[in-house]
Amino acid sequence: MPIELKMPALSPTMEEGTLAKWLVKEGDAVKSGDILAEIETDKATMEFEAVDEGTIAKILVAEGTDGVKVGAPIAILAGEGEDAGAAASAAPKADTPAVSPPKAAPEPKADATPKAAPPQAPVETPAAPPQPAAAPRAEGERIKASPLAKRLAQAQGIDLSSIQGSGPGGRIVRADLGKAAGGVAAAPAPAAAAPQAGIATHLVTPGPFEQEIPHEAVKLSNVRKTIARRLTESKQQVPHIYLTVDIQLDALLKLRGELNKGLEGREIKLSVNDFMIKALALALIEVPECNVSSAGDQLFKYQRSDISVAVSIPAGLITPIVVGAETRSISAISTEMKELAGLARDGKLQPAQYQGGTASLSNMGMYGIKNFEAVINPPQGMIMAIGAGEKRPYVINDSLQIATVMSATGSFDHRAIDGADGARLMQAFKRLVENPLGMLA
Repeated sequence: MPIELKMPALSPTMEEGTLAKWLVKEGDAVKSGDILAEIETDKATMEFEAVDEGTIAKILVAEGTDGVKVGAPIAILAGEGEDAGAAASAAPKADTPAVSPPKAAPEPKADATPKAAPPQAPVETPAAPPQPAAAPRAEGERIKASPLAKRLAQAQGIDLSSIQGSGPGGRIVRADLGKAAGGVAAAPAPAAAAPQAGIATHLVTPGPFEQEIPHEAVKLSNVRKTIARRLTESKQQVPHIYLTVDIQLDALLKLRGELNKGLEGREIKLSVNDFMIKALALALIEVPECNVSSAGDQLFKYQRSDISVAVSIPAGLITPIVVGAETRSISAISTEMKELAGLARDGKLQPAQYQGGTASLSNMGMYGIKNFEAVINPPQGMIMAIGAGEKRPYVINDSLQIATVMSATGSFDHRAIDGADGARLMQAFKRLVENPLGMLA
């Protein structure tokens, strides 16, 4: 009996996804565990594995299709011994049709003037419903037109006051100029002379969707759409407070070098970021008032530090989680982060590996960024932004010396975390990083 392969739910919150790529074609034999397709969710691009054995009889949803609902049939699998052709002919139609590129708006027809109208009658927009005739503009009344339309009208000698705009609020757009073939030429300005060399001929910059600069329109992935939506919501709904401290790194760098020598036989190399994860996890346990989430009229207080670590991937940004980082050794954190980062870049993270977390850490020090303010990842209550370690003049034991210093900035949800508690967390984080042996105890 033919088996319907349906769009899987690859995360608890997934309602629909994009069938990014088929890795099999009709007629291919598959067995359990084979990778059939790549599915793009709102979090990541993940692989869809076969559960049953058989032959791909028919693909119902083309690759690149957006908005495929969870549970919708996407292919038909003919079981062992079944005729693939018969299974394909009996296949139901997919609930979600392939999505074609957006259709361009119909070009206004130049000869759309009604036959009964006199030749000099103004041309109406073909698709627009009948509207009352525009009242004549009073002398000195501002003409609403796009910057591009104004420039083209000036170049073609078209009088904009004689044109009824089809844009929002009667605004004249470029399409209206094409319908004004019989328009009245604009009278030349009395002081208009030939433009002098080196002087701009226009002062108004066109809007982003009107300019004629060569460009490419790139379709947003589901991951990028989710990033845009969540970060916009975070900045609009979460009152951020930012606290920055400067931290001396010399003791940590020395300890890191010694530990890496001892770990060479195990092929483990600790990064500065591994120490930052451990320090943030311990600081959150020390200052539990910052290990919280705001949930309307409730406040969730966490007894464990699950640190979400920002990882850059081709599709955007994802935050795999080091669970219970306060109890893990730095070498264990390092090993897990390398594994999680690799899975993230390959699009193979499982939902449990990137959903949740009690706080986040974002490190841009490797890019030479001195300091920055990160956006909180709701529903978490804070995120730590790590800058680059650099040689700076620094006061040590009341004397000015040169030290390796980095700036760390904590972003806190002020609904859940008071400024004083945030300051205590930053102090604890600074103390742990400057005295790294305490993280090994």
